[in-house]
Amino acid sequence: MTSSAPADRFFVISGCSGGGKSTLVAALAARGYATIEEPGRRIVRAEAAGDGQALPWRNLAAFADRAIALAKSDHQAAQTLEGPVFFDRSLIDAIAALEHATGASAADQVCGLRYNSNVFLAPPWPEIYVSDSERAHDFAQAVTEYARLSAIYPRMGYTVIHLPKLAIAQRVDFILAHIDALNQPG
Repeated sequence: MTSSAPADRFFVISGCSGGGKSTLVAALAARGYATIEEPGRRIVRAEAAGDGQALPWRNLAAFADRAIALAKSDHQAAQTLEGPVFFDRSLIDAIAALEHATGASAADQVCGLRYNSNVFLAPPWPEIYVSDSERAHDFAQAVTEYARLSAIYPRMGYTVIHLPKLAIAQRVDFILAHIDALNQPG
């Protein structure tokens, strides 16, 4: 990377639940890149082990508040990492969830934190979608969430790059080619 500013090297992979984001981030980690696990999955695991009051299907606002705090902490911790860092979701995803839960703008939660201005968005992909213990909503709800994310990222000043529906290795290559192109002079 030509710039050492965190925002330049912090890449977000967001989009539809069940769209292959976590698998993609794991593949980037396997290639040696620094990655940050999705806050929501960590919260769900912790809540399932505790009283469960901040599970997204029980109290979306409480879940979103926790996701915002965790995303901010992740952003701060990632500043010590070298090279490109790939985030499985971001603070913007958590803000979108809070806005959906409360109906009020939560843009003030950004607090100056930025990621690379290009965000990779995984589209709805019914052929690979599965529910699990950390993703209790159905595909229709995931598509609705994708629509919210597709709207909020541009509203917050980000350019959305839609990920193609390709095999994981090809998706990784697609992302890395985009990052390389961003670093080309002129």
